[in-house]
Amino acid sequence: MAAIDLIVLGMIKQRPQSAYDLQKSVEYRNISRWVKISTPSIYKKVVQMEDKGYIKGNVMKDGKMPEKSVYMITPEGDAYFEKLMEKTAMQSVSIFLDFNAVIMNLDFAAPAKREELLEHIREGISDLKEVIGENSQKRTHIPMTGQTILEQQYLMASSMEAWILKFMSEYLDKDADGEKNLENE
Repeated sequence: MAAIDLIVLGMIKQRPQSAYDLQKSVEYRNISRWVKISTPSIYKKVVQMEDKGYIKGNVMKDGKMPEKSVYMITPEGDAYFEKLMEKTAMQSVSIFLDFNAVIMNLDFAAPAKREELLEHIREGISDLKEVIGENSQKRTHIPMTGQTILEQQYLMASSMEAWILKFMSEYLDKDADGEKNLENE
């Protein structure tokens, strides 16, 4: 939850905005690609932070548009933001990849299905790399911190792509050798 808190507080710290504006910014910046965050979690987080006094909403009306609350960070929110920045920076780094559950259990899948499963993983990694590459080219106007996260994600996707290709080659060759040995018995 600290990551969502940091994202929401950081965006409000950058400029006062509504929960809808936060959600649109998260979508535009593809933040959900590298942090588990969803539209409902943004709205829920805004309510929680306002209840805790970290942000304060002011109801505003712009022309014929409906009223909306625009949130600003409070001094308590600033202190919480700084505390979270420190705490999060000091955490050990974890990388959770859901497809590792498939890799771990690959030997238990039907031999004919193994290559198909690996190909799905490879395609997913390749698609991720392509999307990140396209976003990097389109979003040249974003701050250096955003660009470096895109670069980080691209490098990780490139490494995963090289890894899955190597693994597929070794694993499927092992699988083919095992089937040949069974045929020769």
